[in-house]
Amino acid sequence: MTAWNILCDFDGTISVEDVIDSLLDRFGRPGWEALEQDWRAGRIGSRECMSGQVALLDMKRDELDTHLDGLWIDHAFPAFVARAGELNTPIRVVSDGLDYAIHRILGRYGLDNLPLAANHLAPATPPRQWQLTSPFKAEGCRSGTCKCACVAQARTGGAKTLLIGDGASDFCAADRVDFVFAKHRLIEHCRSAGIPYVPITGFEDALELLPRLLDGTLLAEHEPHALPAVSNF
Repeated sequence: MTAWNILCDFDGTISVEDVIDSLLDRFGRPGWEALEQDWRAGRIGSRECMSGQVALLDMKRDELDTHLDGLWIDHAFPAFVARAGELNTPIRVVSDGLDYAIHRILGRYGLDNLPLAANHLAPATPPRQWQLTSPFKAEGCRSGTCKCACVAQARTGGAKTLLIGDGASDFCAADRVDFVFAKHRLIEHCRSAGIPYVPITGFEDALELLPRLLDGTLLAEHEPHALPAVSNF
């Protein structure tokens, strides 16, 4: 059986809702919407957008914690993590979101020990309250977390890579992995780009599909069919 590594997005994939969007809706000072529009129009990258938006968050630590404690993950994700462990298949959470939020939310489920690549949220010097740094950025990449670099690391040693994701921050990485479990906007990207994938609605689907991926049957079903040889006679 070929070894696989799993890279899994957080916001909208593991989590039920986008964490940073929920924080901005509740605690964001005026100006964050303009940054969002610039990002969606391609005028700035996600790292610049997120850094500016985090600087506009007006909340205390206890308010942040209370808010995060009201956010939930896909109910089947803990079972998926357990099954992947039984199958000796490592999972790394790769996110363009906030490390503090991810650890806080996953900690309620006993899953905060999962390897994580994400932006770092930290207190800032007043009058700002919060600041963002990006320890997993890469040269030439405008994202806070370069998921393509995470894919390259996961492929070290010859392992195949599975990406589980849902949106624009997963598009580049999807082009570089061996297979994708796709939600929402990532489905159309994989379809239009010819990337081997299956659509999922959540981790109940992923839990059912994982053994078939690891034993090779799912990948074989999605390999391009060879054209029959044409006889010259």
